[in-house]
Amino acid sequence: MNRRVVVTGLGLVTPLAIGTKETWDAVCAGRSGVAEITRFDASALQTRIAAEVKDFRAEDFFSRKDAKRFELFASYAMAATHMALEDSGLVIDDSNASRVGTVTGCGLGGLSFMEETVYKVYKGNSKRVSPFFIPMMIGNMAPGLISIHFGAKGPNSSLATACAAGSHAVGNSFKIIQEGRADAMITGGTEAVITPTCIAGFNAMKALSTRNDEPQKASRPFDRDRDGFVVGEGSGILILEALEHALQRGARIYAEFIGYGMTGDGYHITSPPPDGDGAARCMAAALEDAGISYDSVDYINAHGTSTPLNDLYETRAIKTVFKEHAQSLAISSTKSMTGHLLGGAGGIETAFTALTLHDGIIPPTMNHDHPGDECDLDYVPNVARKSKVKVAMTNSFGFGGTNATLILSRYKN
Repeated sequence: MNRRVVVTGLGLVTPLAIGTKETWDAVCAGRSGVAEITRFDASALQTRIAAEVKDFRAEDFFSRKDAKRFELFASYAMAATHMALEDSGLVIDDSNASRVGTVTGCGLGGLSFMEETVYKVYKGNSKRVSPFFIPMMIGNMAPGLISIHFGAKGPNSSLATACAAGSHAVGNSFKIIQEGRADAMITGGTEAVITPTCIAGFNAMKALSTRNDEPQKASRPFDRDRDGFVVGEGSGILILEALEHALQRGARIYAEFIGYGMTGDGYHITSPPPDGDGAARCMAAALEDAGISYDSVDYINAHGTSTPLNDLYETRAIKTVFKEHAQSLAISSTKSMTGHLLGGAGGIETAFTALTLHDGIIPPTMNHDHPGDECDLDYVPNVARKSKVKVAMTNSFGFGGTNATLILSRYKN
């Protein structure tokens, strides 16, 4: 089977806002969610800033009893799923439960709860370890809880492909529906790892920005003065459906999925190859899957982490794939506002890509003041742009050299 697949629902929990419209409005206005860390005392760390989710109340979406049993990454995913299902109008009941599945991505799972528990054990308090420790910590508990609480009994899995996890989850869900193994999928990514260990670990790698005095200017993809990424958190969940299923129930359609590519760099544990080979092959694979030429693409929501190597190598990859058309592409990195959600990035960035197609607005790359060396493409600097984008691509690349590219198009009957 080769069924058409569309996006009918979106749910976002991000450092910018709780809610899809609120987040999208903030993105289009160029607002930043980066600020000083409040989750813990970060004064001893090199990096003291992050993009935290603010004012999240789990009890707004599920019971207080349940909230105590969900690690934060799972709570974000559950809240985003609640919003996405409400947005789509999809009702899951006995008649369709086995044809609705869930696949989500998460890079590190319940790191916060793990840190707390390890501290107890090494302090000699092993008897105080929660019986919920293991199920709260494991990354696949996000789709597990979604399945349990919303009744989705179709395909169920979780991916842990680092910063590409959310996009791989969405891509796999697209293929599950396209091949006829489900009629609808709840999919996306989630992450909540703004913890002392996480920040210290990325600091040890020299991966994070240390622009502590100017938090909102710290994430500056493709800019000459970029000095690392900013850790973000949250969740982006999409409802994907077979087109005939969506039309039958009169669903509103944001965009259509048309292509998915995935590759491995086979190069280095953290660095992409300098020529962007893995990313280039990934984008080319997605174009082939979609059955379109490179000059059909109007916009790329880039991986664009704000690290010196990623932004340069992604730019080189884009130039390799798109040739002379690269100069005509609009490219932006919304990580300049949300920070980098790691395994959750692909979920929110795919949602942003769908909204770009639906609303005709390309989000900006904020803090793009001086183009970096070789970063000489149109990165939509600092101001959102109205544009009737017909075909859009979104990239996600992860440690270990794992890559994912998704292609969406404006929906046409």
